[in-house]
Order: sequence, then C-alpha cells, then structure tokens
Amino acid sequence: MAVTIYTLCALTAFVCAYLLLQAYLRSRSSLLLWSGLCFAGLTLNNVVLVLDKLVFLSIDLSVWRTLLALASMMILLYGLIWDSE
Repeated sequence: MAVTIYTLCALTAFVCAYLLLQAYLRSRSSLLLWSGLCFAGLTLNNVVLVLDKLVFLSIDLSVWRTLLALASMMILLYGLIWDSE
C-alpha cells in the first residue's frame, strides 16, 4: 500500500510541475515559473522519499529529503516575494 501512495504522490507532483511549466511557456508569467520549479523540487523530494522508505532501507535519507523540500519552498517563497515588487 505504501508503494502506491508514495508513487501517486510523486506522480501528482510531477504532473503539477509539468502543467505549471507548460503554462509558463505559453504565458511567460513568472509566478508560474517559480511554482513549476517548486513542484519539480517536490517531485525530487518524493522520489527520494520512495528511495528512502522502499529501496535503501539501511540508509537514512531524511536529511536529503528535508533539504530538497526546503529548497523547493525557498524557490517558491523567493518567487512570491520577487513577483510582488
């Protein structure tokens, strides 16, 4: 069951990133770019989660997952602040 949930989370984040970046290419709205990059990072975060919980059971990848999530949110936060000016 965990495999299904982790995989669906990764696929959902990937689809969101893809759709946001496609919309950015059509409209050139910078907020779409920052959001798409954030979701691309969250996709990587979910892939590392799958590797952490299901593949590399003896290695703790929680620090890498946390850093990826932090970097993704920082990208979005930077985009929100920069776009508001």
